Amino acid sequence: MSHTCLFIGRFQPFHKGHLMVLKGMVKVCGRVVIGIENPNAPFSFENPFSFEERKEMIQRSLQDEDLIPKFNIDLIAIPDHALDKTWADQCLQTVQDVDTIWTGNEDVKKCFEDKNVKIQMIKEVPGISSTIIREAIKNSEDWKKKVPDAVVQVIVEVGGVQRMRD
Repeated sequence: MSHTCLFIGRFQPFHKGHLMVLKGMVKVCGRVVIGIENPNAPFSFENPFSFEERKEMIQRSLQDEDLIPKFNIDLIAIPDHALDKTWADQCLQTVQDVDTIWTGNEDVKKCFEDKNVKIQMIKEVPGISSTIIREAIKNSEDWKKKVPDAVVQVIVEVGGVQRMRD
């Protein structure tokens, strides 16, 4: 039986820190599931990219690194739920046979603490976070070095820079 790892995040946008985590995950996980949170969130500064746009960012970034199709990686939507424990149960039902949850979010960690899965906490890369990147885009500051080239392409293609500034 292969070791299944679930990496949960909003990926608004996907950045080099996320990519570093995935490069590490493929070394220790037989199957990697990337759970993209809030697939139906209304557009806002905190959620400027749709589920499909974020999925595209991640897929292209992984392809550029030659991680697809070498490794067993799936991308799925993780719908939001008002109750944390119900949300955690939904995640585990959707993915099935999860051995380890990978997250940098304390709230996510708390949701899974009594769910009989291992939790691998991820350290944030200094200076790289989706919040910092969104602020940099909005303020016309340099942000492109913090994300994979594929993400820059997707953000430009979908009009994300203008979306963030409006």
